[in-house]
Amino acid sequence: MRVLGINAIFHDPAAALVVDGRVVAAAEEERFSRRKHGKRPVPFAAWELPEQAARWCLDEAGLTPSDLDVVAYSYDPSMILQGLVGTDERWEQLRTIYAQRAPRFLATALPGIDAAHFEYVPHHVAHAASAGLAAPFAGEGDVLVLDGRGEAHSHLSGTYTAGVLTQLAAQRLPHSLGLMYEELTEHLGFLRSSDEYKVMALAAYGRPRFLDSVREHVRATGDGGFTTDQIDWGALAKARAPNENWTQDHADLAASVQARLEEVLVELATWLRARTGSARLTMAGGVALNCVANTRLAEQGPYDEVWVQPAAGDAGTALGAALHVATAGGDQPAPMPGADLGRRWTDDELAGRLETAKLPYERPSDLAAVVADALARDEIVAWFQGRSEWGPRALGHRSLLAHPGNPDNVERLNAVKGREQFRPIAPMVSLDHAADVFEGPLPSPYMLFVHRIRAEWRDRIPAVVHVDGTARIQTVDRADEPLVADLIDAFHARTGLPLVVNTSLNTAGRPMVDAPRDALECFGSAPVDVLVLGPYVVRRGEVFGR
Repeated sequence: MRVLGINAIFHDPAAALVVDGRVVAAAEEERFSRRKHGKRPVPFAAWELPEQAARWCLDEAGLTPSDLDVVAYSYDPSMILQGLVGTDERWEQLRTIYAQRAPRFLATALPGIDAAHFEYVPHHVAHAASAGLAAPFAGEGDVLVLDGRGEAHSHLSGTYTAGVLTQLAAQRLPHSLGLMYEELTEHLGFLRSSDEYKVMALAAYGRPRFLDSVREHVRATGDGGFTTDQIDWGALAKARAPNENWTQDHADLAASVQARLEEVLVELATWLRARTGSARLTMAGGVALNCVANTRLAEQGPYDEVWVQPAAGDAGTALGAALHVATAGGDQPAPMPGADLGRRWTDDELAGRLETAKLPYERPSDLAAVVADALARDEIVAWFQGRSEWGPRALGHRSLLAHPGNPDNVERLNAVKGREQFRPIAPMVSLDHAADVFEGPLPSPYMLFVHRIRAEWRDRIPAVVHVDGTARIQTVDRADEPLVADLIDAFHARTGLPLVVNTSLNTAGRPMVDAPRDALECFGSAPVDVLVLGPYVVRRGEVFGR
């Protein structure tokens, strides 16, 4: 079957293409429109579809809209009447109307799509499939979904057997761990449904002195679900204005809610495993992007193996919807080949972009050595290679790289990107050396867990040491990423450090770089020393005269 998956209803609109059970392409609309998260998560934006991402997915596979067997949409409007508790019914009706009209909207945007071949997949089932049917053990094992909300629920627990999902629990709205965390995000002066990861980072600066108060409002119920009663945030810490400095109260509140989230997550997973006996867990939903909570679950929870969908947020439901429909139609799901599922350009196309921009460039015979030399000199490198990443993490395809041994590189990179200075930067480390430097779940190819940095290494790599002594690492396996592995090995040979700093190639408020034009614009506007565009190297000093 040829199935196009679409996510559009809440935020992070995206498209994914699955052919005969195999993931062929996946991309978020923000990478094309250059609007962060694609659109704001408001009901009257639900009509906006990932038109450009969908068109590209088809082009990548050499298909036309009429070649599709099914379009799978990751939301089922028929379920919404069950979910109006705690919501504004007028807005809910508008969202539902847009979802019902989606087949016609999409047929207009992509002529040739047959609106009759359109299937609605419940939001949390799509989340579940994005993990359970895409993991290395595709179609087998337990699945836990936690996010803000779907049609009527905010959570799903279940298990896959031979590709078939058995749902065991689902928490009805208005109770939602994801919405609770969103409310905290807004109270702390950040953008909700966008900046929750900033709250997670801020939590490391606090201590959970409000934990008992939060426990009174947030509880697992012993039946696979939970309750989240309304919390008076202002009684714990006053609201922070977006441009106001944060206080210790703000950090302590973040730490308290983070700790309670972790506790409840472990309880939910413990309940699930007791029902199934499975040793493997997959996870999706926006809460599954909380790498600190994931680590606690992996280390203290009941499962031997935990795998998290790299696009665990709503974008991932496009992939999950397509996989669910394909598997239900008889296709055998294949594990995701990796997170590099987006756009790519040939060497000739990249050279053409550089020629058009009239930039001087070189094509070194040993690219890894040249870039390792630059990093060893403490230069910042914009690294653009291969297919772009699926999900919010830069994984060595659209990255900013730097020397981990210079403590000033935290402030330096945050200044380049326009980020808050309390936010950490992360390392890419050779899988062969990861256990020498870090303690925690290994391998970790998608930056979805945090790892404790061994004491003897902390002074050697200060740029990647967060305030709590951890780092969110990406392990690099040579079998999957030979060029990045060569680069890290070359840097290791020059510095004795088997890792480099890796943060996303973008500036604040902008989506991650996707196309060569985006990379050139970023290079031109940010103080980056070297741009690596495929096999080509552009040096800032030769362009701007430094």
